[in-house]
Amino acid sequence: MRILMLSWEFPPQSVGGLSQHVFELSRALVAGGIQVDLITAGGSKLPEHEVMEGIAVWRVNPYHGGNERDFIDWVQRLNFAILEQGVVLSNRRGRYDLVHAHDWLVTYAARGIKHIYVTPLLATIHATEFGRNNGLHTGEQRYISDIEWLLTYEAWKVICCSRYMEEEVKHVFQVPGDKIEIIPNGIRPEAYQPLSQYSFREQFHLSPEEKIVFYIGRLVQEKGVQILIEAAPLILERFPQTTFVIAGKGPFEVNLKNRTRELGLEGKVHFLGYIDDQARNDLYHDAAAAVFPSLYEPFGIVALEAMASGTPVVVSSVGGLDEIVEHEKDGLKVYPNDARSLAEQVCRILAAEDWAASLAENAHAKAVNNYSWKKIARQTSELYEEIIFSPENERWQESALKKRTRGEAAAKKEEQELKAPQPV
Repeated sequence: MRILMLSWEFPPQSVGGLSQHVFELSRALVAGGIQVDLITAGGSKLPEHEVMEGIAVWRVNPYHGGNERDFIDWVQRLNFAILEQGVVLSNRRGRYDLVHAHDWLVTYAARGIKHIYVTPLLATIHATEFGRNNGLHTGEQRYISDIEWLLTYEAWKVICCSRYMEEEVKHVFQVPGDKIEIIPNGIRPEAYQPLSQYSFREQFHLSPEEKIVFYIGRLVQEKGVQILIEAAPLILERFPQTTFVIAGKGPFEVNLKNRTRELGLEGKVHFLGYIDDQARNDLYHDAAAAVFPSLYEPFGIVALEAMASGTPVVVSSVGGLDEIVEHEKDGLKVYPNDARSLAEQVCRILAAEDWAASLAENAHAKAVNNYSWKKIARQTSELYEEIIFSPENERWQESALKKRTRGEAAAKKEEQELKAPQPV
């Protein structure tokens, strides 16, 4: 099978978890014998074309539009460039068996390639604008939601990463249940081995007795880091030798730092900004607990990363996190947006190291056995086959090609009539 994958972000460019998801999925599909060509956004220092672990990666820059007006403008100009590259590849290398589009930011390009080459379209919805904002409150949010709807409408099937996201997509976009497939995100356990070269304890002069509570992710309100900040004083009352480490960047960072100062936590809460994979792995290894207090979480890949790293996890009982973690068996859950609930569960981890270690051991086994990329790629490739070789797809392609042939014949006839001598 020849698959054209479309994603606005791809390593080394990463905004959220989408970049790593697309890379790992594509990598595992290639290992399973599927040809994957991927088109993504480029950058000034990135090659326009390279092969990464078998994935043929093509990077494009948005059409020049003068001074960039806003993000929506940038996305539209990016779609023009992705569509152009998709046409070039299809003409040069032959029509693809299927187009796999990730999220709304590549909708226009995906739809264009679908109809130009009569190629079935599969969409993965990683999150919705409605869910991210707990409703649609601005014109921009409504616009993005409309484009998300268009992607689900044009797609042959829609992949969701959790039962929670399945229900959200049904509710927000009125997608029929038989059009949705649940395929979770995954992890590659060997990618989370500590290298012991990054010493956070030495950098911040922490004693061996100091317990580290670790968060990594985007610093946006929906991730709930503010709940962890509010819980910190309650945790420090019982465990004063605790340090809170927050890794990641985002627009909510200033608010979080301001609140940290208001609570007098400057020496106890450390904002690291962006950290590389090596530092992430070593911090997972050193942490007494990894905490993810999200208010909205379609899946929660970071929880799987912590579980694969052998770190005890504390998560909000929301979205995909609620489905991944089983309370008091392989992690602990807290009530969403509840600092006292979060503090209580983190303290349980800090107070009972042996019990916390047993939770982490169970979590590691679950992550490795249930969420391997090899298994997820197999589920995805089976869905590819179901779509590509379905009688409905064959009928659609035959009908579309017949219409196109008739249209070309009519256009040729009209051209000949125009060229014929006209009576005086």
